[in-house]
Amino acid sequence: MSTSEPWEYALHIPQEARAVTVCRRTVRLILTLHGLIRLADVAELLAAELVSNAVRHTQGPAALKMRRRDGVLRIGAWDASPVPPPYDLPVAAGAEAGRGLFLVRACADDWGWHPVRQGGDIGKYVWCDLAAA
Repeated sequence: MSTSEPWEYALHIPQEARAVTVCRRTVRLILTLHGLIRLADVAELLAAELVSNAVRHTQGPAALKMRRRDGVLRIGAWDASPVPPPYDLPVAAGAEAGRGLFLVRACADDWGWHPVRQGGDIGKYVWCDLAAA
């Protein structure tokens, strides 16, 4: 497989803290297999923040999604809650929590979210992009 061919992965995760570690390791493995190890540290951090929010702040199913297309690596977390992410909340200096989306905004080239309808349920997909060229 060429390293420039598009690809996509999804990992459905349980509602437990260990899911974040599994996702981090999965991100590193996928990027290594596709010759994108140079992105692994930042991608692991971003995936961990997105998945952590999905696991901590929602109930029900969640998933990590990754794709590479047109030179861009997209990392996203889907969850079953339609509540938008709190992207405009201020973070106090020295705070131990609440910095996840701040880190995503600081480290990613772009990010966003949108509602997702699956069957009769509405959830959301929070994503971020890294230039993978």
